[in-house]
Amino acid sequence: MARRALQSEPPRGHVPVADYSCAAEPPAVREAERRARHYSDARHWHVAGVWSDDDPTVPLDTRLGWSAITGALSSGLVRGIVVAGATHVADDAAQFAALGVLIRDRGGFLTEATNSPSRHTPGQHDRRRILFEAAAGWTP
Repeated sequence: MARRALQSEPPRGHVPVADYSCAAEPPAVREAERRARHYSDARHWHVAGVWSDDDPTVPLDTRLGWSAITGALSSGLVRGIVVAGATHVADDAAQFAALGVLIRDRGGFLTEATNSPSRHTPGQHDRRRILFEAAAGWTP
């Protein structure tokens, strides 16, 4: 069986994902779930489940919600995990990156819901600048 090359960006399209959050306060959990859902929806990913834990001080591998997500990943129910912020699963960027590598090695992906999907085509910025300048009476 051929092994899929590692990707720098998660796939787009109808991909089953799990949205995960971990925060002590219910409003913070709801906001994290909203951000992760928005990020997933913007990429047309199917949110197969939403899991959360309420104690960020508990080690990640002993959290019930996280255990459910890793089970869903292992069983093929989901291909990716979306978190509203890296701090929901890691203490720093290096730990988040290492966790992402571990998940990729298991055939999935981990992503942080930080920015919206790019809808720009190559050269679009230059074409818009030329149009704006032309509309202002300038010539390129």
